[in-house]
Amino acid sequence: SSTSSVSELAKPPAETMDISLPLLLVGILIPVVSYLLVTKRSAEEGRLKLPPGPKRVPVLGNLHQLGPLPHRNLRDLAGRHGPVMLLRLGAVTTVVVSSAAAARDVMKAHDADCCSRPASPGPARLSYGRKSVSFSPYGAYWRDMRGLFAAELLGARGVGAAWAARREQVDRLMAALGDAAGPVSLDEHVFRVADGVIATVAYGSVYGAEAFAGKYERFQHVLQEAVDMSASFSAEDFFPNAAGRLLDRLAGIVARRERIFRDLDGFFEEVLEQHLDPARRRPESGGGDLVGALVRICEEHGFTRDHVKAVLLDAFIGGVDTSSVTILWAMSELIRKPQVLKKAQEEIRAAVTGNEQRVQPDDLPKLTYLKMVVKETLRLHPPITLLLPRETLRRVEIGGYDVPAGSRVLVNAWAIGRDPASWGQDAEVFEPERFEAGGRQGKVDFRGAHLELMPFGAGRRMCPALAMGVANVEFTLANMLYGFEWELPEGTLAEKVSMEEAGRLTFHRKTPLVLVPTPYVV
Repeated sequence: SSTSSVSELAKPPAETMDISLPLLLVGILIPVVSYLLVTKRSAEEGRLKLPPGPKRVPVLGNLHQLGPLPHRNLRDLAGRHGPVMLLRLGAVTTVVVSSAAAARDVMKAHDADCCSRPASPGPARLSYGRKSVSFSPYGAYWRDMRGLFAAELLGARGVGAAWAARREQVDRLMAALGDAAGPVSLDEHVFRVADGVIATVAYGSVYGAEAFAGKYERFQHVLQEAVDMSASFSAEDFFPNAAGRLLDRLAGIVARRERIFRDLDGFFEEVLEQHLDPARRRPESGGGDLVGALVRICEEHGFTRDHVKAVLLDAFIGGVDTSSVTILWAMSELIRKPQVLKKAQEEIRAAVTGNEQRVQPDDLPKLTYLKMVVKETLRLHPPITLLLPRETLRRVEIGGYDVPAGSRVLVNAWAIGRDPASWGQDAEVFEPERFEAGGRQGKVDFRGAHLELMPFGAGRRMCPALAMGVANVEFTLANMLYGFEWELPEGTLAEKVSMEEAGRLTFHRKTPLVLVPTPYVV
């Protein structure tokens, strides 16, 4: 995740009254409190073999070195200080891991000691007091809710139940692309596919019911704000004391957080009411119904409505953005490599038999090269470049260094996927053939066993949305490549296609991907 600059965090809204005196007090409090915290911690850490790291400035520590693309800046810093690097972000001890070997220490050797989550105020509020699977601390509650989430929505059963929804959404996408008379911006089309699949599986037919007509755009806007808020650090993240909380309040961050929470909560309440009132429900039309399952199980085990709503937030944040981002990066790489695009299309069209107009689920296991394309896309463009922060429960050893209890651990999945030590000197090149059977990376997969490729994480905190996300990406991408010939708009050169990134929790293309689809005649 990325961080706002300190100047942005400290800038009050225009309507705020004169707050010069409170700001002055905060300006005094933060350095004093931070000095006391750092002094105490330095004494405790003096006996440990701590990782190396860049020099720090007073109060801020290394905050100023993150920038808008922290995964890139941290990769550059790791090149100078090593794959296990110590940063001080404000008053918080943070260890950044940038190699497969070091990640193995975090997610395998010491997984049980490195698998909690820090109590960040933004995610804590939006997840109803850390009740979601993504942001809850490690413990019995997290284990129970993760099992439920995976089984009902994102496990093998959920993926199988989603095929009706997946077919429906892909059919809509293909029809929309077929109606296009010229260049199209793929971003919105692809996002709607992922959103429609997750929403139908999560909410059943309720999501498409008349009760929610006209509310789609409003919800999507609020959801994106929630994603940004979940990924954005506030002053309290770096200065977990009264001074940090006061600065957040003065800067308007607390008010914005509360507004986003109220908007999201209002939508989720409407969904729950729709499910709890039998007279208002429609018969299910395929897919699943996570809300119904959660309501039933919560009644059996004494969970509250807040637990249900927290898991629903997980479903959207974890299941929509990641799938759509991956599809768009794959299309971006393919359009820049016409020979790779052609090879993928030839494999898909050879696998689809008869007069079928679509790739079917049974065709996917035969698409070996497409799976390599997806794997290579996830290597170069993991949707969450810095995996969600972990917090150590006790002192551990990572890469031969001591990491104190209560430290935050950031795993740079983006840097690890481009590490020449694992991927060779062509690590920055899009080359799906590197995963061919018999090759050096032929057996490398992204399901948690191989730490050099972990776009979904590994260990206990591995993303439970893996199966659902991969099925959405493969099925959508296969049909797009089967059903259309793809070209760049006239006058656009492949080597000039922008690959700039932007984002906070997930890093997507900075500019829309505009392509020209021409229907393929069977």
